[in-house]
Amino acid sequence: MIGILLAAGFSRRFGTANKLLHNLPDGRAIAIAAAEHLITALPVSVAVVRADNTILSDALKALGFHVVHCDANASLMADSLVMAVQYASTLSLTTKGYVIALADMPYIAPTTIQAVANQLSHLGGIVIPTFEGKRGHPVGFSANYHDALLRLSGDEGAKSIVKTHADAVTLLACEDAGILADIDTLADLSNFADKVAQPLSSH
Repeated sequence: MIGILLAAGFSRRFGTANKLLHNLPDGRAIAIAAAEHLITALPVSVAVVRADNTILSDALKALGFHVVHCDANASLMADSLVMAVQYASTLSLTTKGYVIALADMPYIAPTTIQAVANQLSHLGGIVIPTFEGKRGHPVGFSANYHDALLRLSGDEGAKSIVKTHADAVTLLACEDAGILADIDTLADLSNFADKVAQPLSSH
């Protein structure tokens, strides 16, 4: 199973600061916390980063990620995801699937990510975690969706695949509110810090 971290967004709603490098209350950068949790669960992981974000790129490499750089023209989420799946294919031709995480969701526990991967390995198809009935991240896709992932376009990531193959979706109930904690604005930082039980650092 290969982890994929999408870390190439523009973060326009966050303001002028680099959202992914902004610190959480525990002192870790948002993207680093998300990355640590992903690679703890899935030691073989690929991260897609903007070519000019050298600080984040170097930090992710230090954590053990395979880092792929996207250029200024790769502005949509699907562009990043396609690049990640392409690169993942060079790492393993026999992977059972991909667990796709977002770098601005730092509160997802490693145990939740591992549970998604385990369920995907066992059942195949598409696995989506839920908290109190709401769907969250990361989302797992079996290797059967490799070609469909490579055909993606637009800014909705893999939502179109989930919609088209709704009968293949397994909903995995969990007690992790972090699967819903997507940080888009500065206000979200304090809101989620109050509401979400922070997972322990991998260190």
